[in-house]
Amino acid sequence: VLALNGKIREAGEKIFASNGKTVDFGSAVKSCEEAGGTIATPMNEEENKAILSIVQQYNQYAYLGIREGQTSGQFQYLNGMPLNYTKWHQYEPNGKGTEKCVEMYTDGSWNDKKCSLYRLTVCEF
Repeated sequence: VLALNGKIREAGEKIFASNGKTVDFGSAVKSCEEAGGTIATPMNEEENKAILSIVQQYNQYAYLGIREGQTSGQFQYLNGMPLNYTKWHQYEPNGKGTEKCVEMYTDGSWNDKKCSLYRLTVCEF
C-alpha cells in the first residue's frame, strides 16, 4: 500500500504518487496495479513535470510506463499505442533492443534502460 505523506502530485486529470521504493520494472508495474493505478506515464509536459517533482524529491531515477516495441528503437505505451509525447535525453534512446524500459532522470529527461535495474516506483491514478 502506498503511504502518501504529502508525496502526491496532480496534473490535469491524473494524480501521481510514489511509495519511495526502488524495484525492477515488472515489480513497479505490479505494485502500481495492486494500489489501483498504473505506472506513471507522462502524456505531456505538465505530467512530465509532476513526475519529475517526485523523482527530484527522492533523488532517484524512476521507470515510466513506456517500453520498446517489436521494432528496435521504437518505443510505445504499455497498451501498445505509439508515443504522442517524448522527452528523450540527448542521444537517447540508444539501447537498440537491449534497453527495453524507460527511466526518467532527475532533470526530467528520459533514457532507455534495462528493465532489471532498481528504479523508483511512481504510479498514476
